[in-house]
Amino acid sequence: MYKNFATKLLFFALLLLSTLCSLKAQTAFRIVSKPIIFDAERRQLTLDYLEKRHGLKQSEPTIHPLMVVLHWTDIMSLEKTFDVFNRSTLPGARKEIASASALNVSSQYVIDRDGTVYQLLPDTVMARHVIGLNYCAIGVENIGSDQYPLTEAQLLANEQLIRYLKLKYPIEYVIGHYEYNLFRETDLWKESDSSYRTEKTDPGRDFMKRIREKIKDLNIKGVPDHK
Repeated sequence: MYKNFATKLLFFALLLLSTLCSLKAQTAFRIVSKPIIFDAERRQLTLDYLEKRHGLKQSEPTIHPLMVVLHWTDIMSLEKTFDVFNRSTLPGARKEIASASALNVSSQYVIDRDGTVYQLLPDTVMARHVIGLNYCAIGVENIGSDQYPLTEAQLLANEQLIRYLKLKYPIEYVIGHYEYNLFRETDLWKESDSSYRTEKTDPGRDFMKRIREKIKDLNIKGVPDHK
C-alpha cells in the first residue's frame, strides 16, 4: 500500500513540476515596446513604396498579415540594430537597394540574443524587410549572423512570437528570408521590377528546420508548392 502511495505521490509531483515549467515558459514571453521613428517622412515613403513597388495605392501604410518572415541582423548588438532601423531613410551605404526606394529597412520585431522580444512597429504597419512581400509580411529580426548562429533562447522566443501572431492574424506562411524568392511565381508576389532581388541566407537553414518542427502543430505552410 505504501509503495503504491509513494508511486502515486511521485507521479503527481512530476506532473505538477511539468505543469509549472510549462506555465513558466508561457508566462516568460513578453513583448517590450521599443518604437522606431515613424514620422511624416517615413509614412509618405512607406505609402510610396506600397504604390510603386507593390502596386497598392493606399491612404494608410498598413498591411494585412498573412506571413511571418524570420531574419538575422548581421549586427551583433540590439542598440546598433535599433540605430540602423530608427532613421526614416536609407543610409548611403545601402546603394544596392537605394534605387528601389529611399525608405529605410526595418521590421516589426527584433529578438535579442537572450530571447527578449522588442516591438519596433505595430504589426499592421508596413516595414521594408522582404522584397515582393512587405505588404503582407511581419518581419522578425534576430540579433545574430552566419558566424554567430541564433541561440536556444531566440528559438523559443521565435516560437512563442509566431504562436502569438497566429492567434491574432490569419498567418498562412512562416519563412526564412532566404526563401522569399520561391514566392515569385505565386499570387502573393507583388514587385514592380522583375529584376530586383538580393541573395540572402538568413536566418539559416538549420534554424528554419528547427522552428518548423516546433510549430508543426499550427499547420502553417513553409514555402509554396509549385505545380
